[in-house]
Amino acid sequence: MEAMAAPAFAVALEASSLGVFMRASPLAYPLANLTHLLGLVLLVGPIIALDLRLLGFARGLPVKALSAYLTPFAILGLLLMFASGTLIFSADAKALIVNPVLQIKLALIVCGLVNALLFRLFWSSRLYDWDRRPSGIGRLQCAASITLWLGAGTAGRLIAYF
Repeated sequence: MEAMAAPAFAVALEASSLGVFMRASPLAYPLANLTHLLGLVLLVGPIIALDLRLLGFARGLPVKALSAYLTPFAILGLLLMFASGTLIFSADAKALIVNPVLQIKLALIVCGLVNALLFRLFWSSRLYDWDRRPSGIGRLQCAASITLWLGAGTAGRLIAYF
């Protein structure tokens, strides 16, 4: 079976000065990797904590206040992952773009982001009343969120093996 050819943008990115720098520098790639890991922790940790709270754990913590506290950390984590992921990708874009595990990871991230945005759209105005009248669909979204983000993190770790 013939290997799939990389799209032109991936070829160009890998050949760019950024791609060359990421491969040539003894520190750039490891620092980008560490930043990506920090971003993962800052993104997934708060999301899972909030999702677990919305699923009924730690009922002593007010949902609205917890959401307001944790969301900025998750957003910072997402931004760090996007920036560092772009740097990591640039070093080996031709191989990565055709890696099926990366494609799964990206699909899970898109689904996780869509799920989070839909949750915010539909339920953020009702978080103050979540303990008295939780939404079954909203709780399903929380369980899906945990699954999607853990799946994306797992896929990210498995990219190197495929």
